[in-house]
Amino acid sequence: MKSNISMGYLLFLSVVAAIGGYLFGYDTAVISGTISQITTLFHLDEIQEGWYVGCALIGSIVGVSFAGQLSDKFGRKITMLISAILFSMSAMGCAFAGSFTELVLWRMVGGLGIGVISIVSPLYISEVSVAECRGRLVALYQLAVTVGFLGAYLVNYQLLHFSHTASLFNIAWLDQILISEVWRAMLGMAAIPAALFFIIIFFIPESPRWLIVRDKDDRARKVLQKINRSESEVAYQIADIKQVISSENGSSWKLLFQSGILRAVIIGASIAILGQFMGVNAVLYYGPSIFERAGLSGGDALYSQVLVGMVNMLTTVLAVFIIDKIGRKKLVYYGVSGMIAALLLIAFYFKFGVAFSLPNTFLLFFFLFYVFCCAISICAVIFVLLSEMFPTRIRGLAMSIAGFALWVGTYLIGQLTPWMLQHLTPAGTFTLFAVVCIPYILIVWKLIPETTGKSLEDIERYWTGSKQK
Repeated sequence: MKSNISMGYLLFLSVVAAIGGYLFGYDTAVISGTISQITTLFHLDEIQEGWYVGCALIGSIVGVSFAGQLSDKFGRKITMLISAILFSMSAMGCAFAGSFTELVLWRMVGGLGIGVISIVSPLYISEVSVAECRGRLVALYQLAVTVGFLGAYLVNYQLLHFSHTASLFNIAWLDQILISEVWRAMLGMAAIPAALFFIIIFFIPESPRWLIVRDKDDRARKVLQKINRSESEVAYQIADIKQVISSENGSSWKLLFQSGILRAVIIGASIAILGQFMGVNAVLYYGPSIFERAGLSGGDALYSQVLVGMVNMLTTVLAVFIIDKIGRKKLVYYGVSGMIAALLLIAFYFKFGVAFSLPNTFLLFFFLFYVFCCAISICAVIFVLLSEMFPTRIRGLAMSIAGFALWVGTYLIGQLTPWMLQHLTPAGTFTLFAVVCIPYILIVWKLIPETTGKSLEDIERYWTGSKQK
């Protein structure tokens, strides 16, 4: 069958959709390099600092709440176009914001884009993929997210260096954006990839599974024929999709409350929210601040965050190649076990580092090891699993529910991390993250099936308990 698959075309579709992941990553991570500048400029306290980081996540929660239903109603392609527009508006609005309130509002608009794209991009890739390589292709989305993280860290580092060494332009607004308030340029740079994403979406087709749900079989067949050159395989695939869809009787919300499907949604939402309390976003958002607490200068802290971004990206490249060979569950077992060890050792550094005269390199090493373990496991697997777990007719709605849980957890971590670092201490905070890893690994072990190599229709049959006719 593999010889009949047009891997070049399939890769093109996946890469285009994954650009949304780059925007997600950039918009999420760019905040880390602006926190200290914004805090100083607007005289923010701990709660306001958390609000600055968390406001975009409020937008993400709103965006993810309607993204699935929007994509189910209007299609995956149009929904991706909407997200590109939101990212563009947010980037330009932040660059020229006249007050802290305006900045927060434009960050919320960007959050809407993040929420929408976090659902629709992996969903689209999953629906155009074939079972044999679906894990790798959906993982491209997570790879793009990590490239966005690294891109944000590099842009922050370079722009900060430029602002300290460049001569004045004698143009007031340009001096403000690039020199005196360089955080504006950091946030505004997202407009470039957002515009590219908007343009290139016009060159990809709609998801064939969504077309079949909408009784547009001819259009779906044309898309599937470009992906799979075997006419018999295309015919079988269409028949299999239609057979499964025909068993989904009732409205989307009625289907959602069927016992097997509801169980899948609850499990998906559980791993989505727990994953946020295992420390990854605290590291991504507050990495420079944490490094500064360990005694690094502002420039060294940003450089260390660049290393975090590089390890995150390179490890995700590895995950792309092995996720369909090793399997989703084994990656979680290995990776989360390593995360627990790394988090406890980071906590040990903050608690006893001075007493044992531990160097800053100790902290940096285990930060990087933690990021490696996280990127190879939960970060690579979560969007793959969520894009596979749910029936076609309600996939968008069910992903929105799981995504809502994910972004609520992300918001809480973004909002509470400054408070936890202050009141629980860094040692207590990282110990808490390690403890939360335990229920996550138990849920994956006991409640989630291995989905590697299975078609979306076969996975649906597992949850519903139906047999193939």
